Amino acid sequence: MSVVGFTNGQVLTRDADLPGAAFALDGESIAAIEGQGDDALDLEGGWIVPGFIDTQVNGGGGVLFNDQPDVDAIARIGAAHAPYGTTAFLPTLISVRLPVIAQALDAVDQAIGQGVPGVIGIHVEGPFLNASRKGIHDEANFRPLDAEALALLTAPRKGKVMVTLAPEQNDPAAIRTLVAAGVIVSIGHSNATYAQAREAIDAGASGVTHLYNAMSPLHHREPGVVGAALEDRSLYCGLIIDGAHMHPAAARIALAARPNDRFLLVTDAMPSVGNATKDFVLNGKPITVRDGVCVNEAGTLAGSDLDMARAVRNTHDLGVPLREAVAMAAANPAAFLGLGAERGELAVGQRADFVWLDRDLRARGTWIGGQRVA
Repeated sequence: MSVVGFTNGQVLTRDADLPGAAFALDGESIAAIEGQGDDALDLEGGWIVPGFIDTQVNGGGGVLFNDQPDVDAIARIGAAHAPYGTTAFLPTLISVRLPVIAQALDAVDQAIGQGVPGVIGIHVEGPFLNASRKGIHDEANFRPLDAEALALLTAPRKGKVMVTLAPEQNDPAAIRTLVAAGVIVSIGHSNATYAQAREAIDAGASGVTHLYNAMSPLHHREPGVVGAALEDRSLYCGLIIDGAHMHPAAARIALAARPNDRFLLVTDAMPSVGNATKDFVLNGKPITVRDGVCVNEAGTLAGSDLDMARAVRNTHDLGVPLREAVAMAAANPAAFLGLGAERGELAVGQRADFVWLDRDLRARGTWIGGQRVA
């Protein structure tokens, strides 16, 4: 058993903010939380917080998962995000053909089997979407959830499988089939009416992908997907808090409308995160990154250059208390994925995944399974 201790800062455990503490580790888990002990790391007035869990990571370190759906790419993406506090993530596909989805699903299984740090499953964002709300996705790849797609997505996997879909383009029975197989279904890139969104929720959809973006907006006579999401207090809603994907007022309205424990911060990160070269290519077209915003030649948002530590900072800047902002990056996504018993908080029995944030909430160190990786 090993011990990792901290002093001169705050340790945000499940039950309290401690002015220093030590984690006694049993393998990759926290066996006890004690006094800080000897050889404690000086936090310089910062915080130790639970590791961040990102459910929407398209790329990082110069790699786009679409272009390289293999174990090496997953490892490089994870390594690019670790310095920013991400200790678990879902590599995310942006609407591709079924053979590529199959390749990516197998690659994630292999990565988990080989112990690649951080990878806990996959997010298949499309191609079961609505072309009228396509965003940066290539509608040439769009298709319905037919028997072939369902068979692929419901096959047993080592990690979590999350699928973003447009309810109005797919039969509710298909959603029920996915959910019955343990697939996490999220509504996104959708022009659904309020009634169609409700039907999907009733069929088992439990999330909304990047709230406000690429979905039917709230109107007082047709509440749309946004209205259904803000009304339903059981749904988990992903938020891209980067200053570009939504106005700060829109973020505050969402946060005021429903419990904060049902929001999760996501990056929607592209290859630019953790990479010196920011611009990249998506679907054969150039994407420009300026001031942290990724756009194509037409000005359409193309994911983000956001990292999880900055997402937490930005959320705190909106007036959200730090503990709640951290929960939106850790405990909430863990609960959404059904992993709350093992991830997302600093408590006995939880995985020893944690982050050192300095006074300015910038990541200074990241531990996965008790091992410092950044």
